[in-house]
Amino acid sequence: MIRLLILAIVLVAGVIGVGLLADFRMGEAGELTSLAEGSGTYLIVGTDSRENLPEDVEGNFGDFEGARADVIMLMQARGDYRQLLSIPRDLKVEIPDNGTNKVNAAYAFGGPDLLVQTVSQETGIDINHYIEVDFASFAGIVDSVGGIELDLEYPARDAKSGLDLEAGRQTVNGSDALAYARSRSYEELIDGEWVSSGGGDIDRTGRQREVLLQLISKATSPSGLIRSPGVLAEVTGQMKVDSTVSPLTLFQTALGFRVAGTTQAVSLPVVNSNEGGVAYVVREEPAATDVINAFASGESLETAAESVE
Repeated sequence: MIRLLILAIVLVAGVIGVGLLADFRMGEAGELTSLAEGSGTYLIVGTDSRENLPEDVEGNFGDFEGARADVIMLMQARGDYRQLLSIPRDLKVEIPDNGTNKVNAAYAFGGPDLLVQTVSQETGIDINHYIEVDFASFAGIVDSVGGIELDLEYPARDAKSGLDLEAGRQTVNGSDALAYARSRSYEELIDGEWVSSGGGDIDRTGRQREVLLQLISKATSPSGLIRSPGVLAEVTGQMKVDSTVSPLTLFQTALGFRVAGTTQAVSLPVVNSNEGGVAYVVREEPAATDVINAFASGESLETAAESVE
């Protein structure tokens, strides 16, 4: 859900300027001792917290207390590349002082600090900054730009996420965009029958990317820029960041993103694994190591990812 969200933030931030950004306030994720000194590499986390959900979203994503890390992504601007590396939430890892588990369990066990420590340990990548966004903020961001446009070949539904859309080009609001991006049981009405897409998290990631690209397009259009202060207020007001992230930090990141000419967004190559009745994904080698090394050195992620094909 968050794959290109921060790209939208920094691009718009670069247009408006640091002076305006200084008026916005961001939530605090606390002092993260696991962060490395320096700047440039962000851990972007999308949580499935049920707190403060809009009324039209409540009830579609289960009912439990607390929050879990639903989307985990590394982001940086290095040379000619804007790079985003997704870490599958079911990746099997060693969580410091908590044994073997899925990577998103680190957030549940120890919050942002333990998640940063776990991802850095697993990848060997130094993480300098942390940004977190939840369900409610994502839906609000889409609504703040007047909705986004989707073009569906077939009617689509997902009873679990509340998705219910007709075929064709249409403007959807925040709750529908969220249901579309988070659907895990996506079905299409083809020749009079509801058919499961069967694509699992791969298809889901594609829908998330589609929604966020549409959000970027809308927010950075001439009419969107007029409303951009409202977009930034919506985003920054509901983000949680570590103490190193400030409006100036985001502006500096924006400059790096504007200089870079190519956006590369890939997922860590993985394969399914079932161990002791627990379904994980595990790194597919050597492709996973190639992608991690490419990110660490600022080289092409797409070239590295080709080794899995």
